[in-house]
Amino acid sequence: MAWVKVEGKDQGDVMLYALSTCGWCKKTRAFLEELGVAYRYEYVDQETGADREKMLDEVRKWNPQCSFPTVVVNGKDCVIGFRPDDIKAALGL
Repeated sequence: MAWVKVEGKDQGDVMLYALSTCGWCKKTRAFLEELGVAYRYEYVDQETGADREKMLDEVRKWNPQCSFPTVVVNGKDCVIGFRPDDIKAALGL
């Protein structure tokens, strides 16, 4: 799996599961960068085979509908979709 790390202010472990073709995923990435927080993201649609299935299984743990974007903060808070206020709350901002 090819997680991409974006540098920024440490707000804990912030993971973004996204699709490379998803406009809402792009907006979520831009929002996280606007906030200046460090995060990791993965374009699930760019994975193949067993790596893709593993990634989809991870997403389903947080989001059974497996929709995107899915943001997981510190392994306990999950925000599904582009919801700036919810993302800020999960980040403690």
